[in-house]
Amino acid sequence: MKKLILLVPALFAVSLFAQIQTVSGVSETKKVVVYTTAENTDSRLSVTGEFEFRPMNQPLETQTCVFVEPSVTFQTLLGIGGAITDASAETFAKLPADKQQEFMTAYFDAEKGIGYSLLRTTIHSCDFSSGSYTYIEEGDKELKTFTIAHDRMFRVPMIKRALETAGKPITLYASPWSPPAFMKSNNTMLRGGSLLPDYYQSWANYYTQFIKAYEKEGIPIWGISIQNEPMATQKWESCIYTAEEERDFLKNYLGPTMQREGYGEKKIIAWDHNRDLLLQRTSVMLNDPEAAKYVWGIGFHWYEPWSGGAPMFDNVKVVNQAFPNTNLLFTEGCKESFDINKVNDWNLGELYGRAIINDFNNGCVGFTDWNILLDETGGPNHVMNLCFAPIHGNTKIGELIYTNEYYYIGHFSKFIRPGAKRLACSPSRSSLLATAFVNTDGKTAVVVMNAGDEKVSYFLWVEGNAVEVVSPARSIQTLVY
Repeated sequence: MKKLILLVPALFAVSLFAQIQTVSGVSETKKVVVYTTAENTDSRLSVTGEFEFRPMNQPLETQTCVFVEPSVTFQTLLGIGGAITDASAETFAKLPADKQQEFMTAYFDAEKGIGYSLLRTTIHSCDFSSGSYTYIEEGDKELKTFTIAHDRMFRVPMIKRALETAGKPITLYASPWSPPAFMKSNNTMLRGGSLLPDYYQSWANYYTQFIKAYEKEGIPIWGISIQNEPMATQKWESCIYTAEEERDFLKNYLGPTMQREGYGEKKIIAWDHNRDLLLQRTSVMLNDPEAAKYVWGIGFHWYEPWSGGAPMFDNVKVVNQAFPNTNLLFTEGCKESFDINKVNDWNLGELYGRAIINDFNNGCVGFTDWNILLDETGGPNHVMNLCFAPIHGNTKIGELIYTNEYYYIGHFSKFIRPGAKRLACSPSRSSLLATAFVNTDGKTAVVVMNAGDEKVSYFLWVEGNAVEVVSPARSIQTLVY
């Protein structure tokens, strides 16, 4: 078997932010700090240059540029992060104490790591659990036996560690994969099926019981999604809702129940599935005023290429244009079909870079990766749906394996912070992808990705001033000023 190469650990001894001067615009400072991650180099979120803006009037057509217009702003960033599943928590518990601390710092320390600010978790089990389970005894329609004792073993402690490491609030939301078996048409949590009408109220109550139990543990729940992937019949936990069924469950049961139980301020995310049906599901939900009043936003995943073709990024733009007052949140994505011999493949990170840039540029307010940690098998997963994660824990030898997914996500999460506003940004050549945000402290972060096999020299051009930067082949850069 190919020997695994541990890339540069994520414990940055010196805060990268400490090297950046606090500024509020090009007119007050000339310095741009460039951070680079590139294939076939040692650069991993590394400072690779400091440049000064210099006057540059009309660029020539032969010059490649990335243009930023700071006077034009768009959506406000909610956060960037990933999911703490049972699989993540069980793997984390098997790591040595020093590796647990390294892992927490790598993800949740905003200075020494990449500063995750957004988390997702599951309401009872999903495929990335060691087995199916719920929080009640089978048949308990009144939820009298409700307990999260299962989660207290691994998942609750890991989430608490993450919150403590971050040292500041993290937005945490939760999603169900399936109601308990007795509430469903097929009498199993697996293989699709639908929620029986007799259990609509009981299932709505289940969400509020979950929120209450987690907050009793000291874990604030920001919001919930109605159903993970409501059009996917999977061999694991799954449940089917048509658009009309999801709409009616929300407006007649879940929304009113959240209000009645004192959770009206919690955010509710609809759809939580792929970009392909995004417009239709959003239209059905939001064109009903009684349902729409409960909807904070629409969640989406990236798995639509299962039917062939490219990711349908334009669908995000169309929904943003059609419903500009509704938040669009990327709620899940990962590279499937885990192979331990491919943990160093460069296209893993590029999958993330391409999606994040396109979705942000089309109006998305946040990005949530799937499992933040999996073991050396790509699990545990009780139906063997094994996948990649940014970091894998080799539980046999107690080591962490950093894929370049981690560094690519870090180019966004470390430098684009909650509350940042997206700026108008456009490259002049298709060889580059770019997006830009201005943070609440006035620092601007421009992310530039080059997925080509040749280096590209370009100018970052802002208000008649520019710096010249070289983008290495197969690289991603964040330019901060």
